[in-house]
Amino acid sequence: MSNQLTLESRTAQGKKLKALRAAGQIPSVVYGGAEPVLGASAYNATEKVLLEAGYHSPVELLIAGKPQLAIVKNVAVDPVSRRIMNVEFQAISADEVVEATTPIRVVGFDGSDAAKLHFVLMPVLEEIDVKAKPSDLPEELTIDGSKLATTEDKLTIADLVLPKGVELADKELEVTTVIANVYDPVAEAAARDAEDQKPAEGADAPAAEAAPAEKAE
Repeated sequence: MSNQLTLESRTAQGKKLKALRAAGQIPSVVYGGAEPVLGASAYNATEKVLLEAGYHSPVELLIAGKPQLAIVKNVAVDPVSRRIMNVEFQAISADEVVEATTPIRVVGFDGSDAAKLHFVLMPVLEEIDVKAKPSDLPEELTIDGSKLATTEDKLTIADLVLPKGVELADKELEVTTVIANVYDPVAEAAARDAEDQKPAEGADAPAAEAAPAEKAE
């Protein structure tokens, strides 16, 4: 497995994690066993694995030299520096059906009639939760956009073809849920310009005539 990460055990918690991070380590927690396992791993190695695995591919953790399959459940990121602050893993087994968030990518749109008319594809749903065994979890789901032709066309859940062994985690998700729309940027810009050029309501109305002054007694 390419996504491998070595975790060293840690006792540091709370304010002591600041020193751990300053030393180039990322604290982590592995859930799923009898007790959560506290670990830490090198920043660069962790960042590389997270970029490759995301929330959809299993990771092989080496904890005290022993392999443990897991998926990423949560990544805490500093809002200013954008550096990874903490990672939460969920331990899994190879035969266990697990849920994972998988990216959706539209393919073939560049060759569609809509693209030839310079229409633009606007993603609405860019990822979706699926269920599968770890070995069957897809890195991404693709959906065919080659037949899109007009601004009335759209791609929905019904157009999504799932690989063998993979199913949607949300059984209540409507098949009509939109994944991507098509729009005409030229027409929309013209409509906005026309709206901006409309006079404000009542702006051209003639001023009301002043009421005649009452005669002095």
